[in-house]
Amino acid sequence: MEGIIGDGKNQGPCRKLSFREAILDPDAFSVTWELVPGRGAWEESQQRVLTMAEKAAKDHRINGITITDNPGGKPAILACGLAVEAMKYGVDPIIHFTCKDKNRNDIESELYALARSGVENLLVMTGDYPSEGYMGGPKPVFDLDAVQALRLIARLNAGNDIPAYKGRMTLKATKFFPGAVVSPFKQTEAEVMTQYYKLHQKVKSGVRFIISQLGYDARKFDELLRYVRLNGFKVPVIGNIYVLTLGAARLMNRNAIPGCVVTDELLKILEEESSSGGFKGKQLLRSAKLYAVMKGLGFKGVNVSGQGLSYEDVVYIIENGEELSPRWEDFLPEFDFPQREGFYFFERGPVSPLNADRSVNRAGYESMNRRNSGNRSRRGRPISYWLLVLVHRLVFDPEAPFFPLAKGIARLIDRSSFKGAFTLLEYFIKTLTNECRFCGDCALHDLAYICPMSKCPKQQRNGPCGGSYEGWCEVYPGKQRCIYVAIYGRFKGAPQEKKLAGNYISPCNWQLYRTSSWLNYFCGRDYSGLRESLPEEGRVRDG
Repeated sequence: MEGIIGDGKNQGPCRKLSFREAILDPDAFSVTWELVPGRGAWEESQQRVLTMAEKAAKDHRINGITITDNPGGKPAILACGLAVEAMKYGVDPIIHFTCKDKNRNDIESELYALARSGVENLLVMTGDYPSEGYMGGPKPVFDLDAVQALRLIARLNAGNDIPAYKGRMTLKATKFFPGAVVSPFKQTEAEVMTQYYKLHQKVKSGVRFIISQLGYDARKFDELLRYVRLNGFKVPVIGNIYVLTLGAARLMNRNAIPGCVVTDELLKILEEESSSGGFKGKQLLRSAKLYAVMKGLGFKGVNVSGQGLSYEDVVYIIENGEELSPRWEDFLPEFDFPQREGFYFFERGPVSPLNADRSVNRAGYESMNRRNSGNRSRRGRPISYWLLVLVHRLVFDPEAPFFPLAKGIARLIDRSSFKGAFTLLEYFIKTLTNECRFCGDCALHDLAYICPMSKCPKQQRNGPCGGSYEGWCEVYPGKQRCIYVAIYGRFKGAPQEKKLAGNYISPCNWQLYRTSSWLNYFCGRDYSGLRESLPEEGRVRDG
């Protein structure tokens, strides 16, 4: 395909790379433009997405558009519908594919429809907590987390093997190009480390690209790239550029847009710039400088977004970003907005505000982690945790001395009339100790005896979402800590810490709902007895 640079006045036709081609081409720098459709079918916001998509299609420097999926947890037109329309103009769409509003069957059905329509680029993420809808607040679903959704996509790409009338059958392989999001812009050690541990899970589950969350701290962008290189992840990383308005900055500053970080210091500068005039121009120039910084640091591309951003604004950022790129180090001091008492995985380097290749001694952050986890006991591990560990080591661990006896008794109970009474007894005990939701597919022993089904509003079983703020849960800020802050506090420094990066937990099997998780465990019916393997064809090797 041929595209035109800018308005075509200065240069002639040039071959336009698709998003996938740009990401995989070692000499290309990918640019995508995020567009946000609104509620309704024929409203102005929907038409604007298509108008901007048509303009993007004619510019060879813009390799694709990203289309959001119900941002802010509010209803909007389905991203895949607009993506199919946008493709008619010759633009490559990347849709935000979230898990918040759909169960696993609906997710799989939508994937088949996307594959048939030719929409293959997916940015897989947890999604914002649902906030409003028809006749009040909608029921959040979160049947799969992002890691589990990536594994499903990998299975479809390998040719899904499914039950059939006579034996089994293999479906035709899809060609999805899935990506994922990671946020280095977190304040506490526990938040940063669990974000990175979840990234390990995403890479192992087949991601083909990574996009960072929003922030304005060059040291954090540098940290993300260094962490990826340190762990040998062979996955390109894209930086996120958001052109700020003062209103959006104020919302991000108080975490009203979860996961996006604008510090008090940056907000003060923005308010001063707003009072002196020419605010939008200053933000476009700031974004162009960030473009240059990201290119200089080694990002594989950028994703440009912002409220009401025009095609001309995007062109300005690209053209000025390219022009400023040779001097990218000069602009680093303009992106030095660390969070208060913020944790960094690497030590500060000789070039401020970047990092050295040496990781910090995390043992020195133990007191901060204990304070932020809400635990005052030694190493963030309360007495109740040690009691549950003792029970597991005596009874539930396959190497435990009483495991054979417990397994035999469980299998007898499972076939007896006492099964119902035993199930109610377990539910009563676990409701008192862990606020049990009776899912029957318990992951407590893999998550430091903190239940993700009852204590995480998004029911995340393989790591945190991106919405936590200063250790607090996105949904209950100031009231409830993110469960992975507490989990990390219990696992830190122990062999179990590696579980957060390497121990995949399958989605809850709701056929086991209102049954005994203890009986399911000993009888091999829960996820621990049905370990899910990833098809070799769907893997992206991380070393």
